Amino acid sequence: MKKIIILVVVVTVGIIVAATWSLSKPPETVETGPSKLDGFARCIAKKKIIMYGAEWCPHCQKQKALFGSAFRYISYVECPDNPKVCLDKGVKSYPTWIFPNGRRFEGEQSLEKLSKESSCPLPKK
Repeated sequence: MKKIIILVVVVTVGIIVAATWSLSKPPETVETGPSKLDGFARCIAKKKIIMYGAEWCPHCQKQKALFGSAFRYISYVECPDNPKVCLDKGVKSYPTWIFPNGRRFEGEQSLEKLSKESSCPLPKK
């Protein structure tokens, strides 16, 4: 009977340790080399189109993930760090894309929509 109790405790502790380890792993790192979307992201930045968001926002994280490592070229404002800038621009939800002519798109946007609205071409597949 004692062997069964010890076995159950060991298995339970093992499960808890494994679960804790898997949940505490850092997120997958994003590639930092050249991306097929680099030119697209650079075009958006050159046109002074800015994404406003927050690190804790899951929609912003998904938006950034669409660009992968090319997001490094996107003009981005972290609103919790720059509240006055975001308030002055009327940002009410994240992410918000604002174009120099005042056009704005709130929420996650597909790369195709951003391409169409910005006239920045997406790379051929």
